[in-house]
Amino acid sequence: MQKRSNFTNKLGFVLAASGSAVGLGNIWRFPYLAAQYGGGTFLLIYLILAVTFGFTLMTAEIALGRKTGLSAIGAFKSLDRRFGFVGVLAAAVPIIIFPYYSVIGGWVVKYFSVFVSGGVKSAAGDTYFTDFISGTFEPIGWFFVFMAITAIIVLCGVEKGIEKVSKIMMPILVILTVIIAVYGLTLDGAMEGLIYYIKPHMSDVSAKTILAAMGQLFYSMSLAMGIMITYGSYMKKDNNLESSVRQIELFDTGIAFLAGLMIIPAVFAFSGGDRSALNAGPGLMFMTLPKVFASMKLGGVIGTIFFVLVFFAALTSAISLMETIVSIFRDKFGWSRKGASIFVTVLSLALGIPSSLGFGPLSFISWMGMSVLDIMDFVSNSVLMPIVAFFTCIFIGFIISPKTLADEVKATDGIFKAEGMYNIVIKWIAPIFLVIILGSSVASALGIFTI
Repeated sequence: MQKRSNFTNKLGFVLAASGSAVGLGNIWRFPYLAAQYGGGTFLLIYLILAVTFGFTLMTAEIALGRKTGLSAIGAFKSLDRRFGFVGVLAAAVPIIIFPYYSVIGGWVVKYFSVFVSGGVKSAAGDTYFTDFISGTFEPIGWFFVFMAITAIIVLCGVEKGIEKVSKIMMPILVILTVIIAVYGLTLDGAMEGLIYYIKPHMSDVSAKTILAAMGQLFYSMSLAMGIMITYGSYMKKDNNLESSVRQIELFDTGIAFLAGLMIIPAVFAFSGGDRSALNAGPGLMFMTLPKVFASMKLGGVIGTIFFVLVFFAALTSAISLMETIVSIFRDKFGWSRKGASIFVTVLSLALGIPSSLGFGPLSFISWMGMSVLDIMDFVSNSVLMPIVAFFTCIFIGFIISPKTLADEVKATDGIFKAEGMYNIVIKWIAPIFLVIILGSSVASALGIFTI
């Protein structure tokens, strides 16, 4: 049996887990969803869900990992062999996500290189982004660069790689986000965007807004993909689990809020209050924002800082995805970290190439109007993650009992302040919401109906 690696202390664990949670979902997905679903209304609903639903699922996953000392497949199987399939499904999520996520990470590295070399005007061109991603060799080259950086850090291990990098990058990420957010608020017209972003309007509350916020919660907090189980398995017993989860949530939600503060007022200022400029999905970061930076004084500098920030956010999440996959293969086959890391890198490069070429040479491959990358995103985020989360709740709520993991939370000091809420959410509220989310996502993708 291999000796399990550990984070050296609570700070290392919190920053690494926060780094996993803080990714592209916070920097570009949260702002455009907030803009699309009522600004302050979406923000309020998201905050409520984060401190209830998100807290419960994250606590359960980290406790499951720490109790068993195993990654997803082994963790479920060790407590009840019948539920080993949940671990397999959870393991499939990062295996699907990591390759296409790294393709997008490669786009970020490309844009950073353009901005740092003074190409802000070029990047703001109407066809610059589509011309780039529809190419063959350049997108693959930047994808390989991003993957190589991630692999080197994971190869260095938990303490010397993941924890050390997280302790450096996460504080820098916060500082850069604050700098750009403050600068954006000084632009003419930005105050209108700020008011829209922070002021809730109850008339905007709808089932669709709630489901969008719930979906973002999974994407943002690294839930239902085995990551928090894996990181929990590296957590020492003398670290307070409940307070660690609170701190991760605070960090993750704080970055998401700052990202909205950084992007929404600035785009409002640039577009003259036209909200449609915010509804561009991935294009928000690669098409709309370069135009915003090109229109600013010091736009080249601010744009460079922004893409450094996005690179750090993308990298910390990519590290957690790859580490989870590496941990799964190490636990399953007893491989060394080096062997598992090399295997996962080669596998992910092979799986990522179709996503990289899906906007160019392989653009003929589509399903329901989705590119290869979009299909991978739909399968992992809209189908597998709700299924994994649902069965995780059933497993904890009705098979091993919520008390099993509540006792793990209390292992440090005998206290679990939110145990009552945890019991109710894990057994009843979360499973119902998850079935609705899964049904809505699949029905919407198939064009059956939308809520």
